[in-house]
Amino acid sequence: MSIEEIKLQIFRQVDALDAAKLKEFYGIMLNYINSKKDTDEWIGVTSSEKQGIMDAIGELNDGKGIPHEQVIQRLKKKYTHD
Repeated sequence: MSIEEIKLQIFRQVDALDAAKLKEFYGIMLNYINSKKDTDEWIGVTSSEKQGIMDAIGELNDGKGIPHEQVIQRLKKKYTHD
């Protein structure tokens, strides 16, 4: 597959994403572009830690995560005393 074909395929796949998936992809893409090397992040991480990270990513991809806003609301409610 040529570079041009790869770019076209990527464009088509990105163009077909819904808004939520597009925002998620954009964040992943920026993280990838802005990182020095993906492998640098794994240096010093044990195999069990790596597996835990991969399991957590899998759970998030399966929709099992808790939205950031919801976590913040729970913490504010728990630790704010008016």
